Amino acid sequence: MLTVLHFADAHIDMAGYGRHDPTSGLPVRVLDFLKALDTIIDTAISRRVDLVIFAGDAYKDRTPVPTFQREWGRRIMRLSQASIPTILLVGNHDLSPAAGRANALQEFDTLQVPFIHVVGKPCFLQPADLDGLPVQVLALPWVSRSNLMALIQMSAAQPAEVYAAIEDRLNELVQTWLSQADASLPVILTAHASVQGALYGGERSVMLGGDLVLPGSMVKDRRLDYVALGHIHKAQNLNPEMHPPVIYPGSIEKVDFGEVNDDKFFVIAKVERGKTQVEWCKLQGRRYMDCSLKLKSSDHIQQQILDALPSQGEMADAIIRLTVDYPREWENMIDDQALREYAKVAFEFHLVRRPQMVTRLRLPDDRSLSSLLPLELLDLYWKTINTRLDEVEQLHKLAAEIVSSDQSLPG
Repeated sequence: MLTVLHFADAHIDMAGYGRHDPTSGLPVRVLDFLKALDTIIDTAISRRVDLVIFAGDAYKDRTPVPTFQREWGRRIMRLSQASIPTILLVGNHDLSPAAGRANALQEFDTLQVPFIHVVGKPCFLQPADLDGLPVQVLALPWVSRSNLMALIQMSAAQPAEVYAAIEDRLNELVQTWLSQADASLPVILTAHASVQGALYGGERSVMLGGDLVLPGSMVKDRRLDYVALGHIHKAQNLNPEMHPPVIYPGSIEKVDFGEVNDDKFFVIAKVERGKTQVEWCKLQGRRYMDCSLKLKSSDHIQQQILDALPSQGEMADAIIRLTVDYPREWENMIDDQALREYAKVAFEFHLVRRPQMVTRLRLPDDRSLSSLLPLELLDLYWKTINTRLDEVEQLHKLAAEIVSSDQSLPG
């Protein structure tokens, strides 16, 4: 039995803003990400796992500042010093779009750090490549569309065919590797990619470019014993109750309010040939709380807003967003300063104002409401709610048919 720790999408500098820690000088939100990373590294070492797989995206972009590289490097070096074979898969945020440029994880490969294996191109890793570990790993880092277009000699004039050709080529590659694999050893597939049927979290706002979507049949092949994925921030098993487990552990810390309801995990898998057990290890990250209120009365507006917020005890050290919808004429009745004073126990407080402009029904000067025909009233109403012109024409036709049929009824 092989014990594998799998995590992905660290993005340790994704939230490099806000208040700074006076001791380290780092943004406190960056420390949240590093705390989660410390938990993962500590667990790998204390539980003496056989293999660590990081399935891509260490940083928010391909050019991390040296301070963040130092913090990432310190933690990965602990795995090396503990003699734990570690695969670092290159993700889309780690990879330069220019051919020949180094990726953000390149230094571990350049310096030949013991037990650390950076995978920047598709490859089939065997025991000799993994410090003698009795396992086989099919590794698919992020696939650059431009690089593969050049490799398979396709032009940009064929964009609809590009991803299909890339998918076919990768599928052929995986099938070839599986046919060459030693049937007595477990086989792991790791990829930084989207997979057909996966549910997205809030990462759509931070992903760059289009996605290559791997077919479900590729990752659910029963000749595989575990599939370690990265790229999608929402934790999920795409092959529940079946073999092999197809796992996105998700990102290690919430990136924004798009992930407000998502728990964060890393995974420890007990991998055997034809049998794998998965343990989801929950990370205790910074709490996000998303509140909303639609004001319907101008009475005691400030108290209505305060009532929509959690108690101060619940808000302590959390990131809070309050979205308030209200008629524009009530704008001056909202006291921002008092709200921020109440929410000062929160780590961050975001007040989102959404004043609504009420469109008033305007009648011609020579007409009164009682003088308008039903269809004329309906036309005015549709205009006040900004209905599209083509929809107005269809609605008017339907309304005319209803009015006409009603008038034709006896009595």
